Amino acid sequence: MKLWDKGFSTDKKIDHFTVGNDRELDLLLAKYDVIASIAHAKMLGKVGLIPQEESEILVKELDAIARNIAKGKFTIEDDFEDMHSKIEFLLTKKLGDTGKKIHTARSRNDQVLVAMQLYLKNELNEIEDGVKSLFDLLLNLAEKHKAILLPGYTHLQIAMPSSFGLWFSAYAESLVDDLQFIQAAYKIADQNPLGSAAGYGSSFPIDREFTTHEMGFETLKYNVVAAQMGRGKVERATAFGISSVAGTLSKLAMDICLYMSQNFDFISFPNELTTGSSIMPHKKNPDVFELIRAKCNKVQAVPNQLTLITNNLPSGYHRDLQLVKEVIVPAIQDMKACLEMMTFSLKEIQVNEDILKDPKYDYLFSVDTLNELVKNGLPFRDAYKTMGKAIENGNFKPKRDIDHTHVGSLGNLCLEKIRAKMDSLGTS
Repeated sequence: MKLWDKGFSTDKKIDHFTVGNDRELDLLLAKYDVIASIAHAKMLGKVGLIPQEESEILVKELDAIARNIAKGKFTIEDDFEDMHSKIEFLLTKKLGDTGKKIHTARSRNDQVLVAMQLYLKNELNEIEDGVKSLFDLLLNLAEKHKAILLPGYTHLQIAMPSSFGLWFSAYAESLVDDLQFIQAAYKIADQNPLGSAAGYGSSFPIDREFTTHEMGFETLKYNVVAAQMGRGKVERATAFGISSVAGTLSKLAMDICLYMSQNFDFISFPNELTTGSSIMPHKKNPDVFELIRAKCNKVQAVPNQLTLITNNLPSGYHRDLQLVKEVIVPAIQDMKACLEMMTFSLKEIQVNEDILKDPKYDYLFSVDTLNELVKNGLPFRDAYKTMGKAIENGNFKPKRDIDHTHVGSLGNLCLEKIRAKMDSLGTS
């Protein structure tokens, strides 16, 4: 069944190519198409386009379809092009001519738009929850390990003293920035496009404010052409949001892979969170974090993919837009899995408390030792040259009793200030 069926069939190769993997992806989106269809059916009855009794019958049957979707009993066979055609078929099979009336005053175009935006709102909320859970864990780890020093690097050369408190809370505060992108994407998705039909509205006297309220949208996309132009744009906004989170997780995963290696030996994890080698019995591989790194790097490519698919398309609907679904949906699922696995694994992190006792880290303290000379009256440039000569001649003696007190330093992490930043964002 096709919603555009006029009594003739397309070639099977054409059908396979144009449908693509929509059936599989639509199994994730079907519940949202039902939510939108319920709001639409109620609206049709409210404005008198169908009798109130038929509206109520449609809603009742749509509720039954929703229950089957929740139970995993909803399928989209090859006879159907997508979720929309299957749902309309079920309504018609059960209700006859009443079922056929569900498509009054709407198009598959605004059906796709509204289902996708309802889906994105839900997924962005779940990603926000995942970000906040990881944020809380990172701040707790920062508090727990704030006194344990860690080498800081620039150019992968030892630079200055850092700490596990600084390291953990740096990623926590980065997540605050990422969440602002997520919330911006949510705001863009939170505009009801239903009623834009094929992109030019309808001659039926529909009530778009009613469906906006019924589906829980904050507002609606007023201009019907603008609503259609939102297809691809709202997915791209979501992609920018999740790619920001992915960038933070990818960097954190890379740090973890480095710090777990024997050359660093800063951190470790229980055996059950690592993997082994088929021939090297000593190996404890950070496969989870390597896969988080790779998956997050894939996610960071998604905004560019969507830009290239949608770039320079004129206004109105084009079949190119079908492809954005197969890009954004898997990316969202990868993002949620990476957040879950990073939080799950980091709960078990074990830190090395004696890293800086190794003499190879003595030069980490050169700046603090130099600063003592400055505090005692020597001009900075002269102190710098004096320290450089001492290092060159092998006479350097590090000052290990460092005292960093300014805001944001390892002695003043401002964890509550960072937490307040996150709290100030509220929820989407």
